[in-house]
Amino acid sequence: MPARLILNADDFGLTAGINRAIAELHLAGVLTSATLMANGPAFDDAIRIALALPRLGVGCHVVLTDGVPVSSPETISTLLGPDRRTFRPELTHFIRDLLLGRIRQEEIECEALAQVRKIQRSGIRVTHLDTHKHTHVFPPVARALLRVMQATSVAALRNPFEPGHSRMHARLKRRLQIFLLSRFRAGFHRIVPPSLTTDGTFGISATGSLNAAELRILLQHIPAQGTFELLCHPGYNDQDLQAVSTRLREHRETERQALLSEVSGMLLHPQPPQLIHYGEAFGDPDRPQSPESSVV
Repeated sequence: MPARLILNADDFGLTAGINRAIAELHLAGVLTSATLMANGPAFDDAIRIALALPRLGVGCHVVLTDGVPVSSPETISTLLGPDRRTFRPELTHFIRDLLLGRIRQEEIECEALAQVRKIQRSGIRVTHLDTHKHTHVFPPVARALLRVMQATSVAALRNPFEPGHSRMHARLKRRLQIFLLSRFRAGFHRIVPPSLTTDGTFGISATGSLNAAELRILLQHIPAQGTFELLCHPGYNDQDLQAVSTRLREHRETERQALLSEVSGMLLHPQPPQLIHYGEAFGDPDRPQSPESSVV
């Protein structure tokens, strides 16, 4: 059996332009999955699109940094930044306080649960969880998400680690970051059973540099067997994107064009990977298979 590949776009719900790019790429056959930000400014628009595209797998992009919580602030006080209304704006501050025990694991669970249930109440079957800026590489976050999965019947969690040969194409700064985070790889796999995650995720170290040439290399290195995810951040660099906090702006357009050209090319090769979403990989027998309509 050929390898199975999940083509997943993060940040669904951040802006209408990102939502539109995700819909267009899915309808073009080069994107199978997206993870939705329950606290995103364009959440309602994303729900409208997701309901119109029943074969698009939709997960929850759990946000614990740089955003507005879904829960009441007083119930998750250790997750909040200096303004006591929003999350810590800096990932480094979140990591520091998490490792020093200043963030309560039950509050991580509370907020993640609120985000997943908000999406489910909107009529979406949540196929999997991942996290903004990959905070679930850290054991307290991973443990909290496993409890949320059990409470909400979500069947899968992103494997936030790349195969080694994939990392070698990253820029030096990204390679160093990935190396430091890889120290948590063994702990993650002790906590998360193999039945709940993939064999690895491509594209993490290419975030912010994933152009057509890099994507072509990554696709060429997909192993012949196993289930893998390719992570991307496509979108339109429009006025809405300029108004939100993100370091990925012009590059979202680059990724959108790269997916259109390179994934289509990969599918023409002998024995290409089977393109699936998380629900198909980890069991989603009740997902509707009705025809999809144009939503853009």
